[in-house]
Amino acid sequence: MGMSEATAVLPGMTELRRFQADPSSQEILGVEFGTGREEPAVYAYFTDGRLFCVAVDAVHGPQVTLWGRELTACTPADLEEFLLHADRCGVADVSYGPRGNPGVNGLGLVVRVQQGAGGVATRPIMVGRSWADRCTDDWEGAIPECEWVGRLWPCAGQPGSWPPPGHEPHWGDWQPPF
Repeated sequence: MGMSEATAVLPGMTELRRFQADPSSQEILGVEFGTGREEPAVYAYFTDGRLFCVAVDAVHGPQVTLWGRELTACTPADLEEFLLHADRCGVADVSYGPRGNPGVNGLGLVVRVQQGAGGVATRPIMVGRSWADRCTDDWEGAIPECEWVGRLWPCAGQPGSWPPPGHEPHWGDWQPPF
């Protein structure tokens, strides 16, 4: 779907801003949508004018469900248990990316976390079927770099965020938009 079609399916939201979503590709356009309060709720990513990725804000975003289970603004451990149960039952093939984020490549779903006033909450990121293969892999998948920056999925022994303190990524002049 194109930009106008994506805008039409987000009732009550307006475009807040556009940004370069990835340091290695000027062709990936990020568009932030929000409510009248101008709080970001949905991030849509386009390449060649075509939508390929959507991320939902954990604090202000709409609720996304999978098999009747809410994915937005959940406690990470509870949602991880749901995904692992689906994996054990053979309903989904759950995998973890290099930075510890769980997801289901077959569905084009990755679950990240976001810090909010009430603590850490889940934020679903989804890609279309054409981009679903290896979507949990933050190095080879199609999800833009800006979506991997920030708070990491809670894992013992992992830093709390990426890039970790003191690490200088090779982004050139590009800066994460949020």
